[in-house]
Amino acid sequence: MCRNIKTLYNFDTPATDEEIRAAALQFVRKVSGFNKPSKVNEAVFSAAVDEIAAVADRLLGSLETSAPPRSRMDEAARARARAAQRFAR
Repeated sequence: MCRNIKTLYNFDTPATDEEIRAAALQFVRKVSGFNKPSKVNEAVFSAAVDEIAAVADRLLGSLETSAPPRSRMDEAARARARAAQRFAR
């Protein structure tokens, strides 16, 4: 999986449309191999991002869990700690 795609489900503040679209964009970039498509492929690329964002939004709205919501600040702190440990070598 692309490292830039973050988990969006079960946070104390739900994922925003911008976060969902950013994850969809990263997915389409990874699958297509294009960071920025050519003019010929731009419409298809954009349509794919829109469709994947819509599907991801429906998925996030349909999921259910009994686990308590996670804190974005706690998750960010854990990620910083992992990065510090990984890059301290």
